Amino acid sequence: MAPFLQAAAQVGRSGNLKITDVKIFLVGAGSRNYCFVKIDTDQGIHGIGEAYSCGPDEAVAAVVKDFKGWLVGQDPRNVEHLYSMMVNFTRFPGGLVVNAAISGIEHALWDIAGKAAGLPVYMLLGGKVREKIRLYQSAGGRDPQQCAESAKRIVEKYGYTAIKMRPQPDGDNSKPYNEITRGAAARVKAVRDALGPDVDIGCDIHARFFEVTRAARLAKAIEPYNPMWLEEPIRPENEKAMVKLSERVSIPLASGECNYMRHEFRRLLDLQALDIIQPDICLCGGIMEMKKIAAMAEAHYVTVAPHNPMGPLATAVNVHFAASTPNFFILEYHADDEAPRKDLLKEPLPMKDGYIPVPTKPGWGVELNEEAFAKYPPKAWHRGFDYGADGKVGYI
Repeated sequence: MAPFLQAAAQVGRSGNLKITDVKIFLVGAGSRNYCFVKIDTDQGIHGIGEAYSCGPDEAVAAVVKDFKGWLVGQDPRNVEHLYSMMVNFTRFPGGLVVNAAISGIEHALWDIAGKAAGLPVYMLLGGKVREKIRLYQSAGGRDPQQCAESAKRIVEKYGYTAIKMRPQPDGDNSKPYNEITRGAAARVKAVRDALGPDVDIGCDIHARFFEVTRAARLAKAIEPYNPMWLEEPIRPENEKAMVKLSERVSIPLASGECNYMRHEFRRLLDLQALDIIQPDICLCGGIMEMKKIAAMAEAHYVTVAPHNPMGPLATAVNVHFAASTPNFFILEYHADDEAPRKDLLKEPLPMKDGYIPVPTKPGWGVELNEEAFAKYPPKAWHRGFDYGADGKVGYI
């Protein structure tokens, strides 16, 4: 019997379980870090989670370490109670760093709860509503031909039924608007021609447009190629501007990676401008908070396509969300067959023909490979800077 199963049997007999330690590991991952959280208990069961890599990630680590003093001695299975402690006793609404820390801790609490019960986490969230999780991956390329080749290569290699791409050309912050619009149409057309009529193509503006009309004109230019969605077509701060845009385009609108927790999403959903929301499970408050957001979305006839740019553990957490959520649509994915991703879990979740089968092991069903972390030291990083042709600070 696995050690954590023996511990789970002991917990079942005694009913006692207390947190003894909360740790965070920063692991280098190409241009950024992965931020893994681990919570230990007095019964030998541990849980793992992943916080968002904000840059600077040492700030997230400091918040996790501060929350340790609040959590040690508590029963980790009281997830709602501990989540409320972290949110309410922080006093002011959390931002990027605090919410990333809370999310990673929350994941680890659920992993413990699942292991203690001997069940996958999704079974504690209402059970599964599907057998496998649909995936998409982003294609790259500096010009239309490279975009088409990249998209075709990943579809053929992994069997995806959908991909995502940036429609606007490189250096768009310093290009004339008409050049951006024409370039976007050429790039999306090239990918559509390469993939045929049925593979879904998501188009991600990455919130680089400020004006609604610019986004609407670009949407019209790429509309003939039937995009799956137009993601973050404008900046997210002015929610009513998204309503104005939704009245002018026929492509489904998607947004939400920059939004936190249920209250922000409530305001966004009440406007009924979005067809798809994209909360990040490593940032929005964790899996329980994301389930609450998804329930609100379902009542508004909106689907959920989680933002998932982080590590392989974040993918596993998202899989349990998707398995138990009726209005889940599709999951952003990064293949786990290259370093460092392939080294960071002892056994990554398998992927076949563009889907991940719903796992059956207790907790998240995966474990961190802590021995590999030394190979990938963390780094200080921030998002890249970008400027207009006149030197004005651009959007990234």
